[in-house]
Amino acid sequence: MQRRQSATIVRKSPSVPAVSITSSAVTAVVLFLAAHLALLLGVTTPDKFYFDEVHYVPAARQMLEPAPSAPQLNPMHPPLAKQLIALSILGFGDTPLGWRYPGVLFGALAVVAMYLCGLALFAAQGPAVASALLAFFNQMVFVQSRIAMLDIFALAFGLFAVASFLHGFRKPRPQLWFALTGMACGLAAACKWSGLFVLATCIVIVAVIRLMQGWQTQFTDGNEDDWYRPEMWPDFRTKHFIACFVLIPVVVYFAPFVVLHGWSLADLVEAQRRIFGDNTTTAIAGHTYMSAWPSWPFLVRPVWFLFDKIDEDRIAAIVLLGNPLVLWPALPALAVCLRDWIVTRRGEAFLILSFYAGPYLAWALLPRTLGFLYYYLPAATFASLALVYVLRRGNSPRWLLWAFVAVAGAGFAAMLPISAAFVGTSMATFNRLMLFQNWI
Repeated sequence: MQRRQSATIVRKSPSVPAVSITSSAVTAVVLFLAAHLALLLGVTTPDKFYFDEVHYVPAARQMLEPAPSAPQLNPMHPPLAKQLIALSILGFGDTPLGWRYPGVLFGALAVVAMYLCGLALFAAQGPAVASALLAFFNQMVFVQSRIAMLDIFALAFGLFAVASFLHGFRKPRPQLWFALTGMACGLAAACKWSGLFVLATCIVIVAVIRLMQGWQTQFTDGNEDDWYRPEMWPDFRTKHFIACFVLIPVVVYFAPFVVLHGWSLADLVEAQRRIFGDNTTTAIAGHTYMSAWPSWPFLVRPVWFLFDKIDEDRIAAIVLLGNPLVLWPALPALAVCLRDWIVTRRGEAFLILSFYAGPYLAWALLPRTLGFLYYYLPAATFASLALVYVLRRGNSPRWLLWAFVAVAGAGFAAMLPISAAFVGTSMATFNRLMLFQNWI
């Protein structure tokens, strides 16, 4: 790499095969319907609250009261996801379906968003579909989509933000795409503050590229596949950056608060103070299923959402563990991405690493001491793209990618007895699936 004062070289955009908008839309609809149906099966089991539903469903119920009572329930998280659960209760009734259907809907949308991410990165239908399937088969998306918690909402909005950013990244005028990114990031943050991690990642990427352009940095052997080129985004100005990554996210983020609190500036500020205060406390740092962020990629400590004994030898179990056949191979795949980014400067490798590491390593910087494996959900989902990148890299045969998808699907199916309560399982099967003592 070198810094030059000379004029930059103008290159054409990377040539990629055209993908039909019609076929992409049809594929997205098919993926949505298939995921929606799969997530909906047996979602009303159990017919009682389990795990953190005891916090979020009562908060959603409170929002439906004609005159909401005090104190406000669950003020430690923004309101949007709980408002969506409240709307579902209003439409489907105060039943398990009413509590959990929004998660099903947004889980299916998350699968579509992963397809769009794959389409933006690989510009081909096959790898994009494989990305969506691997994301579904990683088990975390399935489990989080069938419980009335907040994480699946933040994930879906965050993945749409990433898809929009990836689509705009290689365009000379990315303003519209980056504006959509900011909007989706605002919605993700309005569900859970961890949705800000995607926004922060986008800001860092744009800031680094702009800094290098300001230095007039060029690679001596630059090519169209580089993650950075000096002529990127010639019309993207500071005002566009502020609008896309500051103003739009802020306006979208505060809109659900205005619905809940009105236009009182004091109430809006107090709501943010409560969220910050409650999320930095150490008062509940001794939770049974807590785990530290360095352990998440290795699936050291799962989170048991439900363990009910049905009869003498039957149990209903829901564990958020992650599919080892997807998430363990993703680690060497990410190492290959790191190698390709450093050695060959591949843009796809750079973007995959960025959106994996950003939502994951952000947890290392936070003062919050309480951590759970499901905080790894966004990074684990995006790791699917690293697997697709490696399995179609170079002269790899096309069947290799689909063979891996089939293996991942088999692993997902094997884990269904501990992923869906309506399936049920025996203690013998339970013991076979619990490979390590720390998984129990």
